[in-house]
Amino acid sequence: MPALYALGAALGALAVAAALATLTRAALVGRSASLWRYREVLPVEDEQHVISLGEGWTPLAHARQLGEQLGMPHLYIKDESLNPTASFKARGMAVAVSMAKELGAQKLAVPSAGNAASALAAYAAKARLAAFIFMPKDVPSANLIECQQFGANVTLVDGLITDCGRIVAERKDAEGWFDMSTLKEPYRIEGKKTMGYELAEQLNWELPDVVLYPTGGGTGLIGMWKAFDEMERLGWIGSRRPRMVTVQAEGCAPIVQAWTAGAKVGADITNPYTVAAGLRVPKAIGDFLMLGC
Repeated sequence: MPALYALGAALGALAVAAALATLTRAALVGRSASLWRYREVLPVEDEQHVISLGEGWTPLAHARQLGEQLGMPHLYIKDESLNPTASFKARGMAVAVSMAKELGAQKLAVPSAGNAASALAAYAAKARLAAFIFMPKDVPSANLIECQQFGANVTLVDGLITDCGRIVAERKDAEGWFDMSTLKEPYRIEGKKTMGYELAEQLNWELPDVVLYPTGGGTGLIGMWKAFDEMERLGWIGSRRPRMVTVQAEGCAPIVQAWTAGAKVGADITNPYTVAAGLRVPKAIGDFLMLGC
């Protein structure tokens, strides 16, 4: 995993170095209202390989009434539910499936608690690539139906997302699958980092004081932090960073528990429970990255 993270960091550094020649804040004016407005810092080289459903550039809503109740007049909510397939997972899958297309992959596989599965199914369908999806059998029915309607090959597993991930890892070589698991390829995080770019642009290049992030696998946190570093190298922002807060359900809070204990990796959660299916991640692959920030 550290080697893969280093690869992702190197790819990002190369993209930023190349972007310095042409990409400025002024150059963004008039560009498409999608995450591809930041295309110079995304890995897809040939635009004909871009697989897009209009993801990104979600609204940043001023939550005035809630802010008044909490004594926070400058409270904003980034509404990621307006992405295709209704979650921020569309960001990562848009870039990852585009790269899979560019690199010649034919079969894509992913373990998922629901939202990543829906996103992969949608983007794979548009790219005309086969999708193999493994989800816990108690996954929300909306995610299951969505994957099936997009033509994905769906397997329901009697277990958790970690059990689904184990199946993909064990079978991917024999089946010829490209593993699209979170942080097991370097491109999903490249799509997710665009949340950080959008936050800065929507706030006129002034980063917020605090970012509260509902955390399952945590790649949104990692991606936004990566975006902030890239924007500083581009000269778009300074060195100040927001305080990043991971928010987890009491029934599945490995990162919160590890942070409280001063640990470097996530706690082991047995019998994880939360009504928010996407947050039921008892062991996040990127736990050491979140806890090391």
